[in-house]
Amino acid sequence: MKKWILKAVVQKCISFLPFRHKINFFFQKYITKGVFLTEDYFFDRLSHARDHIDAAKTYLKSVEGLTTLELGTGWYPVVPISMFLSGAKTIHTVDISNLCDKDRLTTTLEMFIFQLAHGKVENYITPLPDRLETLKKIHKNSDKLSFETMLDELNIVYSVQDARQLNLENDSVDLIHSNNTFEHVYPEILKELLLEFKRVGKPTGIMSHFIDMSDHFAHFDKSITIYNFLKFSDKQWKIIDNSVQPQNRWRFPDYVDLYKKLNLNLLKATTRKGNSKLLESIKIHDQFKTIPVEELAISHCMLISGQN
Repeated sequence: MKKWILKAVVQKCISFLPFRHKINFFFQKYITKGVFLTEDYFFDRLSHARDHIDAAKTYLKSVEGLTTLELGTGWYPVVPISMFLSGAKTIHTVDISNLCDKDRLTTTLEMFIFQLAHGKVENYITPLPDRLETLKKIHKNSDKLSFETMLDELNIVYSVQDARQLNLENDSVDLIHSNNTFEHVYPEILKELLLEFKRVGKPTGIMSHFIDMSDHFAHFDKSITIYNFLKFSDKQWKIIDNSVQPQNRWRFPDYVDLYKKLNLNLLKATTRKGNSKLLESIKIHDQFKTIPVEELAISHCMLISGQN
């Protein structure tokens, strides 16, 4: 049995259990080894933070003094801490599950301190001197501080809730962003999320979302391609997919169409073209054949929207 099938079966079973996200964490920690804060993961998240910050510099002049909102905190808050170091005033980060805690926050701080000491963080972002000193102080006293106090001193407001009903006022956020999150949201829910983001976003603000449209099972099982899930019909995929780490299988044109339907002004759309030859090497299900190969093959995209 291929590894991706085994993982799909296990996660499908977990999806029916209480506390499924905690159970999935232990499954990935001890079986797939996929939840540790590795240097690769850290710098990948740091690169996303850099891209969101660059978008803010382009369209909002700076991150300093901004109110930001992240969808999908995850286990390690690399991006929120990057926003803090870059000068954001209030940093909201929301997740549907309570994945982050004091231990994981402390682990993230330790990675920042270590990489800062080796001069590697500056390759991605430019920490403000006063924020850097605050970060070091929090790290030094982390054993004495509560999780809530550490977040407060980092200007981070961490919420576990349905992001379709945010506890935020209208027109209150300058920068809304996410990384590798939209692909895990089903279309009808994504529409509601974007409408909520329109509500809380300032008229002068922007959204910056990075989307990974590859088959995430391929990250774990190298015997399949990043297009493997395009072989299945919706009915077949519904059996394979799970609520722990769902994948909507949307392609780049689907996201662009949704933005148009919601009157979200795309300021910039950046794509990775993927591998058309690799895509053509597998039998794609008929429902995807109406999409031109070049567009179907796109594996990642970054969508920046706003009124500018």
